[in-house]
Amino acid sequence: MAETPASVWRNPIHFVAFGFGSGAAPKAPGTFGTLAAVPLYLLLPDMSWQLYLLFLLVTYVFGVWLCGRTAEDIGVHDHGGIVWDEFVGFWITMMLAPPGWIWVVVGFILFRFFDVIKPWPIRWLDQHVGGGTGIMVDDVLAGIMALICLQVLAAILL
Repeated sequence: MAETPASVWRNPIHFVAFGFGSGAAPKAPGTFGTLAAVPLYLLLPDMSWQLYLLFLLVTYVFGVWLCGRTAEDIGVHDHGGIVWDEFVGFWITMMLAPPGWIWVVVGFILFRFFDVIKPWPIRWLDQHVGGGTGIMVDDVLAGIMALICLQVLAAILL
Protein backbone atom coordinates (compact mmCIF):
# COMPACT_ATOMS: atom_id res chain seq x y z
CA MET A 1 0.00 0.00 0.00
CA ALA A 2 1.12 3.54 -0.70
CA GLU A 3 2.26 5.57 2.27
CA THR A 4 -0.37 7.60 4.12
CA PRO A 5 -0.15 11.20 2.93
CA ALA A 6 0.51 13.79 5.64
CA SER A 7 -2.53 15.70 4.41
CA VAL A 8 -4.76 13.07 6.06
CA TRP A 9 -3.94 14.64 9.42
CA ARG A 10 -4.27 18.26 8.21
CA ASN A 11 -7.10 18.23 5.68
CA PRO A 12 -10.58 17.41 7.07
CA ILE A 13 -11.73 16.08 3.68
CA HIS A 14 -8.84 13.62 3.51
CA PHE A 15 -9.31 12.72 7.20
CA VAL A 16 -12.93 11.71 6.60
CA ALA A 17 -12.06 9.87 3.35
CA PHE A 18 -9.43 7.95 5.35
CA GLY A 19 -12.17 6.86 7.75
CA PHE A 20 -11.29 9.36 10.48
CA GLY A 21 -7.75 7.98 10.36
CA SER A 22 -8.64 4.28 10.39
CA GLY A 23 -7.44 3.90 6.79
CA ALA A 24 -3.93 4.90 7.88
CA ALA A 25 -3.46 1.43 9.41
CA PRO A 26 -0.23 0.00 7.94
CA LYS A 27 -1.85 -3.38 7.23
CA ALA A 28 -5.43 -4.20 6.18
CA PRO A 29 -6.73 -0.61 6.03
CA GLY A 30 -10.02 -1.80 4.52
CA THR A 31 -10.63 -4.06 7.50
CA PHE A 32 -9.76 -1.28 9.92
CA GLY A 33 -12.01 1.08 7.97
CA THR A 34 -14.88 -1.37 8.22
CA LEU A 35 -14.21 -1.78 11.95
CA ALA A 36 -14.42 2.01 12.31
CA ALA A 37 -17.80 1.95 10.55
CA VAL A 38 -19.27 -0.44 13.13
CA PRO A 39 -19.56 1.99 16.09
CA LEU A 40 -21.00 4.65 13.78
CA TYR A 41 -23.61 2.11 12.62
CA LEU A 42 -24.41 1.26 16.24
CA LEU A 43 -24.86 4.96 17.02
CA LEU A 44 -27.40 5.45 14.24
CA PRO A 45 -30.89 6.11 15.56
CA ASP A 46 -33.68 3.68 14.80
CA MET A 47 -35.13 4.67 11.47
CA SER A 48 -37.57 3.34 8.92
CA TRP A 49 -36.12 1.46 5.97
CA GLN A 50 -37.01 4.43 3.76
CA LEU A 51 -35.05 6.86 5.95
CA TYR A 52 -32.15 4.39 6.17
CA LEU A 53 -32.14 4.11 2.37
CA LEU A 54 -32.02 7.91 2.14
CA PHE A 55 -29.10 7.88 4.60
CA LEU A 56 -27.31 5.38 2.34
CA LEU A 57 -27.95 7.45 -0.77
CA VAL A 58 -26.65 10.61 0.90
CA THR A 59 -23.52 8.88 2.25
CA TYR A 60 -22.92 7.33 -1.19
CA VAL A 61 -23.23 10.61 -3.09
CA PHE A 62 -21.08 12.34 -0.46
CA GLY A 63 -18.59 9.47 -0.79
CA VAL A 64 -18.30 9.81 -4.57
CA TRP A 65 -17.29 13.44 -4.09
CA LEU A 66 -15.17 12.82 -0.97
CA CYS A 67 -13.20 9.87 -2.33
CA GLY A 68 -12.79 11.39 -5.78
CA ARG A 69 -11.55 14.68 -4.36
CA THR A 70 -9.11 12.97 -1.99
CA ALA A 71 -7.76 10.67 -4.71
CA GLU A 72 -7.26 13.66 -7.00
CA ASP A 73 -5.58 15.72 -4.27
CA ILE A 74 -3.11 12.99 -3.30
CA GLY A 75 -2.58 11.80 -6.87
CA VAL A 76 -3.41 8.13 -6.20
CA HIS A 77 -6.63 6.58 -7.55
CA ASP A 78 -8.24 4.43 -4.87
CA HIS A 79 -5.40 4.67 -2.37
CA GLY A 80 -5.81 1.74 0.03
CA GLY A 81 -6.25 4.16 2.91
CA ILE A 82 -9.36 5.76 1.41
CA VAL A 83 -11.95 3.78 3.34
CA TRP A 84 -15.12 5.88 3.27
CA ASP A 85 -16.30 3.39 0.66
CA GLU A 86 -15.94 0.61 3.25
CA PHE A 87 -18.08 2.62 5.67
CA VAL A 88 -20.89 2.90 3.13
CA GLY A 89 -20.52 -0.71 1.98
CA PHE A 90 -20.82 -1.97 5.55
CA TRP A 91 -23.82 0.28 6.21
CA ILE A 92 -25.47 -1.14 3.07
CA THR A 93 -24.81 -4.67 4.37
CA MET A 94 -26.56 -3.81 7.62
CA MET A 95 -29.77 -2.43 6.06
CA LEU A 96 -32.71 -4.25 7.66
CA ALA A 97 -30.31 -6.44 9.67
CA PRO A 98 -31.78 -8.13 12.71
CA PRO A 99 -30.71 -6.59 16.01
CA GLY A 100 -27.84 -8.09 17.99
CA TRP A 101 -24.08 -8.34 17.98
CA ILE A 102 -24.07 -11.65 16.14
CA TRP A 103 -25.64 -9.97 13.10
CA VAL A 104 -23.12 -7.12 13.24
CA VAL A 105 -20.29 -9.68 13.25
CA VAL A 106 -21.86 -11.75 10.46
CA GLY A 107 -22.45 -8.57 8.43
CA PHE A 108 -18.85 -7.51 8.98
CA ILE A 109 -17.52 -10.90 7.85
CA LEU A 110 -19.79 -11.08 4.81
CA PHE A 111 -18.93 -7.55 3.70
CA ARG A 112 -15.17 -8.10 4.10
CA PHE A 113 -15.48 -11.41 2.20
CA PHE A 114 -17.15 -9.83 -0.83
CA ASP A 115 -14.92 -6.74 -0.68
CA VAL A 116 -11.73 -8.82 -0.67
CA ILE A 117 -12.80 -11.59 -3.08
CA LYS A 118 -14.48 -9.15 -5.53
CA PRO A 119 -16.60 -11.63 -7.52
CA TRP A 120 -17.92 -10.58 -10.91
CA PRO A 121 -19.08 -7.87 -11.57
CA ILE A 122 -17.32 -6.20 -8.63
CA ARG A 123 -13.78 -6.81 -9.90
CA TRP A 124 -14.64 -5.68 -13.42
CA LEU A 125 -16.20 -2.43 -12.19
CA ASP A 126 -13.30 -1.86 -9.82
CA GLN A 127 -10.91 -2.08 -12.76
CA HIS A 128 -12.95 -0.11 -15.32
CA VAL A 129 -14.70 2.74 -13.50
CA GLY A 130 -12.65 5.74 -12.49
CA GLY A 131 -12.98 8.70 -10.15
CA GLY A 132 -15.02 8.79 -6.99
CA THR A 133 -17.67 6.54 -8.54
CA GLY A 134 -15.02 3.91 -9.25
CA ILE A 135 -13.77 4.05 -5.68
CA MET A 136 -17.28 3.68 -4.28
CA VAL A 137 -18.94 1.23 -6.69
CA ASP A 138 -17.06 -1.96 -5.77
CA ASP A 139 -17.85 -1.52 -2.08
CA VAL A 140 -21.49 -0.69 -2.82
CA LEU A 141 -21.82 -3.94 -4.78
CA ALA A 142 -19.95 -5.89 -2.09
CA GLY A 143 -22.37 -4.38 0.43
CA ILE A 144 -25.39 -5.37 -1.68
CA MET A 145 -24.12 -8.95 -2.05
CA ALA A 146 -23.42 -9.14 1.69
CA LEU A 147 -26.86 -7.64 2.43
CA ILE A 148 -28.56 -10.34 0.36
CA CYS A 149 -26.59 -13.10 2.11
CA LEU A 150 -27.29 -11.61 5.54
CA GLN A 151 -31.02 -11.41 4.81
CA VAL A 152 -31.10 -15.00 3.53
CA LEU A 153 -29.28 -16.19 6.66
CA ALA A 154 -31.69 -14.23 8.87
CA ALA A 155 -34.69 -15.69 7.04
CA ILE A 156 -33.35 -19.22 7.50
CA LEU A 157 -32.24 -18.84 11.12
CA LEU A 158 -34.97 -16.62 12.58
